Amino acid sequence: MRKRIVVTGVGAITPIGNDVPTFWSNLIVGTSGIDTIQAFDVENLPVKIAAEIKNFEPCAAISPKDANRMDMVAQYGISASEEALRDSGLLESHFDPERVGVIVGSGIGGIQTLEQQHENLITKGSRFVSPFFIPMMIPDIVPGQIAINHGFLGPNYSLTSACATSTHTVGIAMNHILAGDADIVISGGAEATITPLAVAGFTNMKALSRRNDEPQRASRPFDRERDGFVMGEGAGIVVLEELEHAMRRGATIYAEIKGYGFSGDAYHITAPHPEGKGQALAMEAAIKMAEIPKEEYQYINAHGTSTPQNDKFETIAIKSVFGQHAYDLNVSSTKSMTGHLLGAAGAVEFITLCLSLRDGIIPPTINYEVADPDCDLNYTPNKAIEKRITSGLSSSFGFGGHNAVVAVQKFEL
Repeated sequence: MRKRIVVTGVGAITPIGNDVPTFWSNLIVGTSGIDTIQAFDVENLPVKIAAEIKNFEPCAAISPKDANRMDMVAQYGISASEEALRDSGLLESHFDPERVGVIVGSGIGGIQTLEQQHENLITKGSRFVSPFFIPMMIPDIVPGQIAINHGFLGPNYSLTSACATSTHTVGIAMNHILAGDADIVISGGAEATITPLAVAGFTNMKALSRRNDEPQRASRPFDRERDGFVMGEGAGIVVLEELEHAMRRGATIYAEIKGYGFSGDAYHITAPHPEGKGQALAMEAAIKMAEIPKEEYQYINAHGTSTPQNDKFETIAIKSVFGQHAYDLNVSSTKSMTGHLLGAAGAVEFITLCLSLRDGIIPPTINYEVADPDCDLNYTPNKAIEKRITSGLSSSFGFGGHNAVVAVQKFEL
């Protein structure tokens, strides 16, 4: 019999809440975290809006001295991991540190540090580049530091697959437990890319919404008037655990992760496949591994970026996988509220799916006002609904044609 893998802890730093309870309560009432950028002067930038983290204080595991030696991507990731570990009760229970892994990714890593240190190099000279520049910038420091903080000796690394990053980390963490490499894996993603260079880069590739005059209405997945995504930042971390191990220590269980699918589009460096082919392959693989009949799925937390191409092609992919049942599904994109957290998006949305299964609430796609004939599914417009959910998918797709999908089921013995 295959091992069963469950979620026993969750942690999040998001534009609509710096802990999971605040995030979840704001999500289900449709709160937008998008506003005019405050972190730097945007006067000369065509795009002036983003979903920034507000009122962030690093967790107790990060001293002021350590914070000065960490990029914000690490501060977000470590803070979210501390919440997830507290939530799981792991540190107060008996466990073998050699059987605990950490896999946390980032789409871009420490770009704030890169920009700052490059400015020092150009304006002041090489002597003024910090000796901490490299460890501050590289994304694998995040899982490394989490392990250092708690002595976790199991599998430990980072990965990058653009906006699919942290869905990949969750799926790969599941596979490590199934393979017997660990009993517990802390996984997820972190991102802190709201910087002048990153905003300019995404702007010039015409990926971002330019709805500067009404930022809270800018992210509108599946709406006919969508004009691009809105950058976000933050972290999502989960504790995945083999079921018997979790039950022996009396852990609270949010949901059971049943399947993981991944694929490549092999099509274009930034555009999704126009037939949603790679996305559909990843969904099919997750469903096959989960062994849950398609007609038993009720909810998909969609990638739903609010770009013209993604939302159209993702809709095509969902219909190609589920056929007529696609019209019975609730679909929603929580990026309408959080913005796009890039490499952290998948983990935050996986947490959302787990909470939806636990509480029987499907969060909305806000700002859905004008129907698009190319996007004709039920996107749970504007208001959350109460509905008993037993099975769902969370999907993430990234530049380079990277696709990752996880299948999750309501936990029952």
